[in-house]
Amino acid sequence: MSLSHSLRPTHINARAQSGFSLVELMITLTLGLVISGAVIQVLVSSSVTNKLNQAVAQVQESGRFIMSRLSAEFYEVGRYDLVMATIDDSVDIVAEAAYVQNRPIALPGDFASNASLGSEQTSNGGSDKLAVSLLGTADCTGNRHGYALNDEFHVVNYYFVTGSTLKCTGYDGRVLRGLKAQVSSPATVVLLDNIESFQVQFGVTDEITTSQGQAVRYVTADVLSALRDANQQVVSLRWAVLLKSYQNEVQQTQAQQFAMLNETAKTLDTSHYYQVFSKTLALRNMKNFVRSSQ
Repeated sequence: MSLSHSLRPTHINARAQSGFSLVELMITLTLGLVISGAVIQVLVSSSVTNKLNQAVAQVQESGRFIMSRLSAEFYEVGRYDLVMATIDDSVDIVAEAAYVQNRPIALPGDFASNASLGSEQTSNGGSDKLAVSLLGTADCTGNRHGYALNDEFHVVNYYFVTGSTLKCTGYDGRVLRGLKAQVSSPATVVLLDNIESFQVQFGVTDEITTSQGQAVRYVTADVLSALRDANQQVVSLRWAVLLKSYQNEVQQTQAQQFAMLNETAKTLDTSHYYQVFSKTLALRNMKNFVRSSQ
């Protein structure tokens, strides 16, 4: 090989060495950022929607549960069946029947051994308290208070909210009235968490001797004592519960306002999902009692 041939310069294809221009790079980067931003926005939107859907489902499931349970328990308020029920007769059951039927809604001062126990209208937007009397084989916690299997007795169920938890404490009404010694201590059960508010109103009749068992108006617990003295009876309950989601990352765009029954509307945060569940229930035992008392 000749020297001239070995020193011949290598010719490189100029077209193969060419790359992107600065303008092309800037356009590519811009398009990439736009596409990435759109993808991120879709993912964020999907996450927010998913959290909201989960919150709605959870609140609605909780709402259906608590309304179903309270309805089943409230249907029995004022019940005292002297004909078909198997009643423990260690006390005067005729006198007990009159007591339960005339005081289906217990008020503070009704019970000798626990004068503070009773239904209350709580001020400053707090949750109400509800105490009811009925004939049953067990209280709201399942406690039988030492009575024989299938024997019924005077049950008092007390519903209240502590923090954000709706609870029920069950009592033996005979112990509360001082008619017998306590055999089993009252127990408390949690009915539902994440309760923002629990409100109750009472449907009352005209004077019993002229009433057809229909509620003529709805009132709060603070006026029931005076109405009882005027021989007006509670024949229906209206209650509402405001539930909030467990998740605190719902991120709603606008704060919602909720007004429950007689309460002033309140504005709540945007990081939870809230929903009101309400129901009006005729106390069938009390309606029949009022009609038959004429």
